[in-house]
Amino acid sequence: MAILEIRHVSKFFGGLAANSDVSFEVEEGSIVGLIGPNGAGKTTLFNCITGYYAPSKGDVVFRGLRMNGLQPDKVCRLGMVRTWQKVRPLTNLSVLENVMVGALCRTNSLFEARRMAQEQLRVVRLDQKGALLAGALPIGERKKLEVARALATRPKLLLLDEVMGGLNPAESEELIQLILEIRKKGITQMVIEHDMKAIMRMSQNIVVLNSGEKLAEGAPEEIVSNPRVIEAYLGAEV
Repeated sequence: MAILEIRHVSKFFGGLAANSDVSFEVEEGSIVGLIGPNGAGKTTLFNCITGYYAPSKGDVVFRGLRMNGLQPDKVCRLGMVRTWQKVRPLTNLSVLENVMVGALCRTNSLFEARRMAQEQLRVVRLDQKGALLAGALPIGERKKLEVARALATRPKLLLLDEVMGGLNPAESEELIQLILEIRKKGITQMVIEHDMKAIMRMSQNIVVLNSGEKLAEGAPEEIVSNPRVIEAYLGAEV
């Protein structure tokens, strides 16, 4: 059963089409990889899905509800949340307080928000660093903090925008394992990522964008052998 349906979505900036007639579905409980060369329109599509941009054409349908025109806070309360390619911690707040901000999407009680935040910090293995200022964390732990803050909103669908960008191999492996653990909790995920080995390990389905259009869609083994995908990445005919 599809938790998310992207129906002929286009996004124009002036005369430029950042996304053009993109359609696909995300099955509940799955991990879907969203890949493509730089400038392919991946982050723009995330922004259209989560309410930061309104699609110029087409529909975003989440759990049977048309999301077009809804603000990000409303989208979040309905159960869909995203992380950012450039992590954005509240640097003057503690690690725990940062995650409490996400939890306050679901409760007005600071006591309950603290409990929820502590739970998610355990999930991302930052529970021993809750008292530190978020600005003191290295990039790998900031990435995990971003995930914890998103999880504290209790999402049904989590969109991760290059969560492994800038990490070393050991840090990337931690994030891969975390993403797989999150799936076991029943949370559906869409992942933008340039590391094809990581995407192959995590995803049940992969959508490929190129120049704003959907180039291909399929199981990981189909995508890596697709001549059109290879051409888009390598820039040469195969």
